[in-house]
Amino acid sequence: MNIRKNPLLSSLLIIVAAIALLAGCQSLPSALKQPLADNGELYVYLQPLPQETDRLGFMVTRISAVNDRGEQFPLKLKLQNLKGSDPQRQRFFAYGQLPPGNYAALTFSVRNARLRTEEGEAALVVTDAGSRSDVSFTINNRKALLINLNFNLRKSLTNEVQFSPVFDAVIPGKPVPGLVGYVSNYADNTLTVFDKQSMQVNGIIATGRGPKGIAFDQRRRRAYVALFDDDMVQVFDISTGNLVNQISLNVGDNPQEIALSPDGRTIVTTNTGTNSISIIDANSLFETGRVSVGDGPTSALIDPSGKRAFVFNTTANTISVVDLARRSVLTTIATEPSPLRGQFNRRGDALYVIQKFSPYLSVVNPTSLAVTRRTNVGTGATAIKVDTNTDQIYLAKEQDGRIAVYDPFSFLPGVSIDEPESTSHMAIDGEENNLCTLDGENGSLLFINLVSRKIVGRIDVGEAPCQVSLIGER
Repeated sequence: MNIRKNPLLSSLLIIVAAIALLAGCQSLPSALKQPLADNGELYVYLQPLPQETDRLGFMVTRISAVNDRGEQFPLKLKLQNLKGSDPQRQRFFAYGQLPPGNYAALTFSVRNARLRTEEGEAALVVTDAGSRSDVSFTINNRKALLINLNFNLRKSLTNEVQFSPVFDAVIPGKPVPGLVGYVSNYADNTLTVFDKQSMQVNGIIATGRGPKGIAFDQRRRRAYVALFDDDMVQVFDISTGNLVNQISLNVGDNPQEIALSPDGRTIVTTNTGTNSISIIDANSLFETGRVSVGDGPTSALIDPSGKRAFVFNTTANTISVVDLARRSVLTTIATEPSPLRGQFNRRGDALYVIQKFSPYLSVVNPTSLAVTRRTNVGTGATAIKVDTNTDQIYLAKEQDGRIAVYDPFSFLPGVSIDEPESTSHMAIDGEENNLCTLDGENGSLLFINLVSRKIVGRIDVGEAPCQVSLIGER
């Protein structure tokens, strides 16, 4: 069939493409997890296996949580085949919703345990009854808890013949606020809390339905999280991880991303469902105004002066420039097809804009509000980040396998960074000097050192992750 000669089919394809763009977190899963109601949730992560386990391998077939009455509740496994030769990093092991109450242990069942010897690979005798790790924990209603497991080889293996896995379970303490980073997991209704120095997950926060955009208020130690499916913004205390407030928006707003003014006084949400932005006072946590913008606003950026918001209307192919004090659109800037997001340079006198369906990087003058330059960077841009220390532009493209680094003067690509995954969002840790790249398809966050341009860490996050935000971000 010729699509060009079938206007109905052509229109349908355009609508489908627009919906995919407005989803914002790359490809979304077909079935979203139900939010917590009367239950709590447990997440289990496995710490790196000891180096001496490099000859060992086994399959985990079941993990269950055991309450203080002896009742067992199976968890969903994220990782089954364990090998000591696997990359030495923390891994997402299992999770599940549990009834509130006190718990006493985790139990494990395994099979296909094997040990590599000088004569070859030998099967181990596995205990049919499984094994048990005693750990006292409490599941609270509508809260998530993280437990870290350390595999104990000495207690697990007897005479290199019998195998019954022993895991030492530890509940991590509260993260140090100055080292915190969050990833929003749209399909899991959670925030992954990580320590950006150790590059490990050390907490999970349960949210409402469909968390997407995150903005950190570093002065108040708050995190603002846009709930796409609940039409609200939740406010969390970064020091404790507790929910401290929530801001209700209009039904059908579908807030996607959040921008925070440099002084921390004004919050802006892009409301994809109603083609508007909400302007929220950060002191009172009330919506004080809303402005209609173009079709399909997906992201927003507030200029360094805090006076204007630049709203990227993906479906309309425009940028709405909003005067935040007057609550009105100053002008509308036409762009290439499907503008996704933008970044200001260090001085704030250039705004770099990427477009999903255009090979060009556009440069907008924030004073004249005109496009002053178009540079061909190739199609399929998914994420952009400007290092405000160097003004270098980091650009990720769909299925490209690398991040291109552009000089801000010549706009010629310099040394690229090999990045084996698809990047949907980026942030720069100004304290550790790492570029954090979020892979929305595979559910992982990479840490790339900006000096060596090598991957120095990786963590597993939740399903359909959308954004990463850091304390100390630049």
